[in-house]
Amino acid sequence: MYEDERGRMVQAQLAARDISDARVLAAMGVVPRHRFVPEPMREHAYSDGPLPIACDQTISQPYVVAAMTQLAQVKPGARVLEVGTGSGYQAAVLAELGAEVWSIEIHAALSALAADVLRDLGYGEDRVHLRVGDGWTGWPEAAPFDAILVTAAPPVVPPALVDQLGDGGRLVIPVGVAYQELRVITRVLDGELREERVFPVRFVPMTGTALEH
Repeated sequence: MYEDERGRMVQAQLAARDISDARVLAAMGVVPRHRFVPEPMREHAYSDGPLPIACDQTISQPYVVAAMTQLAQVKPGARVLEVGTGSGYQAAVLAELGAEVWSIEIHAALSALAADVLRDLGYGEDRVHLRVGDGWTGWPEAAPFDAILVTAAPPVVPPALVDQLGDGGRLVIPVGVAYQELRVITRVLDGELREERVFPVRFVPMTGTALEH
């Protein structure tokens, strides 16, 4: 029912802009975004913008999901941490790329909803590991990670997330309060960090420990 809309989303919103990674485009063309939004909103699932979900959170604009995924440079077999499970859509896209995903959500009800949808779509616990908790501290026992994607904006970059990057790992994160920008922090092979500031964004604020900073 939604295949044509999904195809138009990939072509008009992603490929027509600057999403050029064929694997990312393919994953976005497969994952049924409409399953990750509340039923009354499904007619808008493939529109060019964010949508509200439970717990006063949002599912990001398709372009932002694709851009963050492309920036993370996720390869098959990669170990990826996601901070902010939300509806589970970004985790599904990462799993579709062949990553093993660890995803943290501070809202227990939202995590439970995401778990149900991910399981129904075949992204089971062997592919996506879910935890309810404070994303500020990451998931240290599963580190190091090849990529970390953060889907809520802290005022500053959480040091624990940087520490959990493996060599060559990339942290893709929105940072800021009144003004937010997407950043990519890479741990280059000699252990040094390289930071790139990509473009302005608007995400829900990270809660929990982030509010103390």
